Amino acid sequence: MDIKKMASGCKAAGIFMSALSSDIKNHALKNIIKALEDNTERIIDANKKDLRQAQKDKLEPPLMKRLGFDGIKIKEACEGIASLIKLQDPVGRTLSSTQLDKGLTLFKVSRPIGVIGVIFESRPDALVQIAALCLKSGNSVLLKGGSEAGATNKILAAIISKAGIEAGLKDGWLGLLESRSDVNQMLKLEKSIDLIIPRGSNEFVRYIMDNTVIPVLGHADGICHLYIDRFAESKMAIDLSLDSKCQYVAVCNAIETILVHETRAKDILPSLRRNLEERGVKIFGCEKTRTIIDVEIATQKDWQTEYLDLIVSIKIVPSMDHALDHINKYGSGHTDVIVTKDEKRALYFMDHADTADAFVNCSSRFADGFRFGLGAEVGISTNKIHARGPVGLEGLMIYQWRLVGDGHMVKDYTGIKAKPFIHTAVKNKFN
Repeated sequence: MDIKKMASGCKAAGIFMSALSSDIKNHALKNIIKALEDNTERIIDANKKDLRQAQKDKLEPPLMKRLGFDGIKIKEACEGIASLIKLQDPVGRTLSSTQLDKGLTLFKVSRPIGVIGVIFESRPDALVQIAALCLKSGNSVLLKGGSEAGATNKILAAIISKAGIEAGLKDGWLGLLESRSDVNQMLKLEKSIDLIIPRGSNEFVRYIMDNTVIPVLGHADGICHLYIDRFAESKMAIDLSLDSKCQYVAVCNAIETILVHETRAKDILPSLRRNLEERGVKIFGCEKTRTIIDVEIATQKDWQTEYLDLIVSIKIVPSMDHALDHINKYGSGHTDVIVTKDEKRALYFMDHADTADAFVNCSSRFADGFRFGLGAEVGISTNKIHARGPVGLEGLMIYQWRLVGDGHMVKDYTGIKAKPFIHTAVKNKFN
């Protein structure tokens, strides 16, 4: 496979896609839904092949859960695309307009980034979401999924690419990389690829960042916390802990550590432990926690671990500031939750938590592009760049400055008799 040629074709397709009308893009998305529905049996058969091989290879249970792509998940993926169709086209929106002088107006207009390279884990549904988001946002895309999902990814990419081309997209708008060596070649193609989004471990994301000059939108670990404040309602605290940990464990927005204010520990921990253990959760706790409930000792490593499994660590803290110190030291900047009835304390928590998603009295599992109404997501950004948190359509956009004049020349605005600039905001839209 000639990766350089594929990326070059993707670049050409991206320029074409950046100027497509909303009608063509939405028609392509509808065509993809139909193609996925018509090929459901073929997709499931390919996925079963991957699952059988994964069992032979003794793939870890959390990854096995992500790998499955049955009829229900295909239906959910199609529903996600359908919701994307309903969203406003993010391309070509006037973000601001400023009159520099009479007849000279500066516009800031939203534009696609270009070619997005996404390296993701074993979830085949991620391929569908990413391809659909890139299409809607006018970007072309190069995809590299985990080798354990090779057969599923291959058929999905073929179906989606063909459906898009049949609806009017340019051949090459979607490319699939299939080997680990392809990734290393991809990292050297800064003239063709505009942004790389790696989804995986901290070590993997760091490797990508260290081995490319292409901008990287990083999402590494999801070490998420839930802090039970001194003014938390007990039942709510327990219910949210259970949903945040147990609703689906093999995801980056499930909590890994529960922090409990010391004044609430004796009241909450026995019931919390019982409910967690009824759901098969193994608990590690700090020394203070172990004086109240019988659990295994938590080590320094536990505070730094994304379990992605039915395991949780619990720590008792003397104050909210101590909870925030722990979150800001060990968290991955993904999603952190406070349970409290005190609005001022909730605001203090959000203001001081160094995290992309700060939640009050709700499950960490809401940290998701589809649930946010972003049209699913290409990933979660824990970076502090143009996009942070779930990266949906807007996170795949950049902007272009457009200056429209009527023979205006810079020489008229320099020197002793220089004309002054007005710099007045106006409501004009560029069209």
